[in-house]
Amino acid sequence: MTDDATDVAAERAATSGDGTEERSVAVLLDVLPNGRPDDGRPGYQKSPVAYALGESSFGLYELSLEEDADVSVSDRIDLDGPAVSRYRKVSFDDLTRNAAAEIEYAVEAIVDADERRFVDFYNEAEPITLRLHQLNLLPGIGKKLRNRVLDERKRGPFESFEEVEDRISGLHSPREVILERIAEEIREDDLKYRTFVGRGE
Repeated sequence: MTDDATDVAAERAATSGDGTEERSVAVLLDVLPNGRPDDGRPGYQKSPVAYALGESSFGLYELSLEEDADVSVSDRIDLDGPAVSRYRKVSFDDLTRNAAAEIEYAVEAIVDADERRFVDFYNEAEPITLRLHQLNLLPGIGKKLRNRVLDERKRGPFESFEEVEDRISGLHSPREVILERIAEEIREDDLKYRTFVGRGE
């Protein structure tokens, strides 16, 4: 197996609740119709290139597109579909400036399209160590707010971000802190703990 094939295995292996394989879908961050500017080959030898954010594990990808691919920034694209000839995992530092600037918008689109998946973080977050809980990784959540979430979820699961905010006194932006944490995990390679990015990789 090549490195490229290994790199994309996690996005391809994402499974649904019934164990069936899901499509590998990503949100486009930038599209370069004439290929990468640092590619020294003649233009006729270069394929269109795009950068994308995987929906299941928030992996970053460089895509080689087919010449006739009709795609734009913010489009959802099937990584194994006809528009993509191949793709590989990349780091945040490999992105173009435009792609990096689109990260927050793409994360927001992914979270809003599958709110329940991220609300369930408040229902299912677990201790990491004796002193540190997954909830503490969210910006602004200290011991008191963490304990309020843990106490409140014993009464019943949260069904929406709005319900989290209504039931947890002092937690005013449950959606926004999730967005902020995901973006941080995408950008920072040296974080000790990751809650959202690379899950299942």
